[in-house]
Amino acid sequence: MKTVLISGGGIAGSALAGPLRDRGFVPTVVERAPGPRRGGQAVDIRGVALDVVDRMGLLERAREVRTRMRGMSVLDADGKEIHRSTEATFSSGRLDSADIEVLRDDLVALLHDHTREGVEYLFGDSIAALKQHEDTAAAAAEEGGGVRVDFAHGPSRTFDLVVAADGLHSSVRRLVFGAEEQFSHHLGSYLSVFGADNFLGLDNWQMWLNDGEAGFGIMPVRDNTELRIAFGFASGPLDAGQRDPERLRELIVEKAAGLRWEGERLAKAAAEAPDFYCDAMAQIRMDHWSRGRVVLLGDAGYCPSPLSGQGTSLALVGAHVLAEELARPGADHRAAFARYEERMRPYVELNQALALENAGGPASEESVERAKNAISLDA
Repeated sequence: MKTVLISGGGIAGSALAGPLRDRGFVPTVVERAPGPRRGGQAVDIRGVALDVVDRMGLLERAREVRTRMRGMSVLDADGKEIHRSTEATFSSGRLDSADIEVLRDDLVALLHDHTREGVEYLFGDSIAALKQHEDTAAAAAEEGGGVRVDFAHGPSRTFDLVVAADGLHSSVRRLVFGAEEQFSHHLGSYLSVFGADNFLGLDNWQMWLNDGEAGFGIMPVRDNTELRIAFGFASGPLDAGQRDPERLRELIVEKAAGLRWEGERLAKAAAEAPDFYCDAMAQIRMDHWSRGRVVLLGDAGYCPSPLSGQGTSLALVGAHVLAEELARPGADHRAAFARYEERMRPYVELNQALALENAGGPASEESVERAKNAISLDA
């Protein structure tokens, strides 16, 4: 049985661990957080990604925890409603669609519960270094070679394959392919996501506001007891000193406080949120997603940015395709990685294009419909 180390216990990593386990592999997931991560925005499972979740046996459970929005209001800078819709929201698209929107932490919890048996999880650790051993045709035929992995805390181990599913700022990608700056393309803004009490009293209703170069989307969650706030602002790439997490929080607090409507309460929520997150809106674009026995999955290899609304679907579909190709009878990892990339790349490119189609707004329904179904699960 082949051993596979997956770096990252989020959506992509957990979505891969289950199919690998079910196909006879021995997966280990290493995650630097002390447990499944909490917080995060609502994410969409669209098109063919629904079929992936269905094949896992999790579709009905995902539908049970989906968001239940009734609609949305769009406000001007003073909080006056200028548009409302009971047909669609900016976060999820059409409300009568078969696609579903779930909180990121709910989806991570579903995937972790589904994979905790038969999958080794190493929480509170990360990959510090790795060295690939011989990877020739002869070695592959004899099941030779491997990747020696040094962990930040645990003892070193050797695995047959390593999968980088550790996100936009993948440390494994940096170790194997080089500096992030080669592959990251900034999209002109930053986004923060954080939770708060439902101080607006929203009832399954979203609110969106833009005030110059800053704005937010707010939605109630957990039976309307909490809010998830997505606050964004236009900016070129920040320098290293400004990208420190606490400096980013200070920046968001400052910009939120400058809003004319609800700025004070938004700033307070950002300052106090235990689940505060902020990062650049960026895409990862690479010529190749594998090198030797290491392969990239999800945001680590082809992040489309939250502006596309398709990062979760790319991660789910990528995990399914990679597991399927690795499990082909008689396949070695090089052929599997090549077929994985051949199948996924057109789908990835269409979905990445969604983030660039309409600056400051969502892509057209026609483009989303085409992109979300642009791959067959049965090669």
